[in-house]
Amino acid sequence: MSGSDSKRLVVISEMIDADGYRANVGIILCNATSQVMWARRIGQDAWQFPQGGIGADEDPRDAMYRELWEETGLRPGHVSELGATESWLRYKLPKRLMRRSEPRCIGQKQMWFLLRLESDEESFDLSVSKTPEFDHWKWVDYWYPVENVVFFKRRVYQCALAQLESNLPSPDPSQAN
Repeated sequence: MSGSDSKRLVVISEMIDADGYRANVGIILCNATSQVMWARRIGQDAWQFPQGGIGADEDPRDAMYRELWEETGLRPGHVSELGATESWLRYKLPKRLMRRSEPRCIGQKQMWFLLRLESDEESFDLSVSKTPEFDHWKWVDYWYPVENVVFFKRRVYQCALAQLESNLPSPDPSQAN
């Protein structure tokens, strides 16, 4: 194994805890009418909130803003932060998706952030990353994602939305379609 390969293993193992959960952030982005952004994974009929791993040198908030940029093209000035979950929320991956090689990964532990879009929708750019996550997005009702995300993420979505709901601003009726 070369020196760069061994460094890569160290970085990865720092992102996965002793129980096999990868540190991750989730982003719930709402608009003025309290709908949330729902994004379709590129080339799939699978929808989810933006999310992504936390680097070894990042805190969750820094990772959230990096992921926001990479997956939506939005910068910190395009959003306001409304809240974050009180603790890590975990989900296990189905056995077929678990990584059994070292470092073993059985699921994700996530810190969730609720953001409000403060800019125009034209600020979205799903193709800023070299490897885009999403090819389409839409606004949906706040609780819609719980029943429409892949089954193994449903409990985490339910918990994140429940914890953050009290931070959701009252809908601005003047912004309704």
